[in-house]
Amino acid sequence: MKKRCLMISGGRLSLPFARDFLKGRSYECVIAVDAGFGACLKLGLHPQLAVGDFDTFGRERILCYQEDSGLSLDIHEPVKDETDTELAFFRAQQLGAGAVDVLGATGGRLDHEISNIHLLLQAKKRGLSAALYDEQNKLYLLDAKEEPETEFTAGRVYGKYVSFLPLTETVRGITLTGFKYPLVEKDISILENPSLCVSNELAGERAVMRFREGILICVESAD
Repeated sequence: MKKRCLMISGGRLSLPFARDFLKGRSYECVIAVDAGFGACLKLGLHPQLAVGDFDTFGRERILCYQEDSGLSLDIHEPVKDETDTELAFFRAQQLGAGAVDVLGATGGRLDHEISNIHLLLQAKKRGLSAALYDEQNKLYLLDAKEEPETEFTAGRVYGKYVSFLPLTETVRGITLTGFKYPLVEKDISILENPSLCVSNELAGERAVMRFREGILICVESAD
């Protein structure tokens, strides 16, 4: 059986939010990404693995924790082709994860945040169902080949708003039913109308999104 994994990234993370998020949730493995290890300690989490170059948390500090706790480390040089988060997704796959919830991957440096969104596609190709969470947003990808239809239910959506943005250049055949702003067989493109499906809402208890081709970024957002 595939494991459910929690990844604490090294970006900006609200600890009160993280504590509330973790209530009632359980994970088979926890991975800390560089400075995310410090957040894990404050949250009372015990990661099975810490990944990164540790230029933020400090290499000597992490080695001291390893001596005391037997923590598994995957240490890399700061000069490398991958970000720490990319390396962590690869290790999550190696550990047998099938789903990954990521905290701390948004709200900090914009270049890293955009990179983390793009890394969701790499994770998906590796068989990982991954989502980024923060106080206001849940962000994940939908691929028409794998998820041609997605249902959204009131009370289970992460926030009031649901947005669909094209990750591939063109996404074809979007049909939205049960939404405040419905669509029928509409194409959206990064080059022409990328914001057409931003800030929609459920009109009732249930809404369905269908599409035929492409990959969408889905963002469930609260005010």
